[in-house]
Amino acid sequence: MTHPEPAPETATRMQTAHTRARAALDVHREPDSPETWGWRGRTLSQPVATGDGPAWLRLASAPNDQRVDTFWNGSIDAEDAIPVTVPRPRLRAVHDWQEGRWSYRAELYDRAPVRAASRSAVLSTNPNVCPHWWNDLRSTLDAISTVRTSRLTAFQPFLDHAMPRYLGTPVDTRAPSWSTAHGDLHFANLGAPAFHLFDWEGWGMAPAGYDAAMLHSYSLLVPMTAARIRAELAHVLDTPAGRFAELAVITELLHGTARGDNTELREPLRNRAQHLLGRTLTET
Repeated sequence: MTHPEPAPETATRMQTAHTRARAALDVHREPDSPETWGWRGRTLSQPVATGDGPAWLRLASAPNDQRVDTFWNGSIDAEDAIPVTVPRPRLRAVHDWQEGRWSYRAELYDRAPVRAASRSAVLSTNPNVCPHWWNDLRSTLDAISTVRTSRLTAFQPFLDHAMPRYLGTPVDTRAPSWSTAHGDLHFANLGAPAFHLFDWEGWGMAPAGYDAAMLHSYSLLVPMTAARIRAELAHVLDTPAGRFAELAVITELLHGTARGDNTELREPLRNRAQHLLGRTLTET
């Protein structure tokens, strides 16, 4: 997923750190290779060349006192726990260091043979994937859901606080069931035309159906795709657990829009919540 380049100070710091990471891992930037920025410059990724062929180097940073281990260690934990049958870039090497008040982690991956189906999390055009792609999505989500982990993607105290705030009352804040989720499923983290699943930093336990609900919610601006998701993942979404997962995801995304993220989703999310709840939401 591509975000805008951050403020010059952040961009310079991350570019300097990426150069250091390339030297430490003995890889080389490819000529004219594009920079892929993460949210607010927290990550910087680029294609690189290695002695074993093309690869992908992702650099993450966080202030030393604000590092969240769930996200910091997500890719390493996924490499050990997620079944090898799940199509994803495999992690080759990791390099950590600290400089001043910043912690850095460089992760070297196999280069994926496909590109992301969308440049942004919020879908703007129909990705037009083939029927077999949907089969791969369903089997992948099934495989992930059975992985045993103590990691958490969703947090009950947040749901208890935020669901009444953004959805009004009455609203049930307790999920019928929980299972393991990728945690950030949208078309910018999905490869096409061959199915691939990128970005494993936030995977963990969440309300059952969370990934399907996330993919649907991020696709609301493209009604054709949203309807296709509801049809292809009906066995998940058209259940009490799936309905709850949609409301939980909508709550999380509305929380983000209130902070200025993906504001174009606010009204579609509220409309979908009203449909699920069968009532009008009050303003928040």
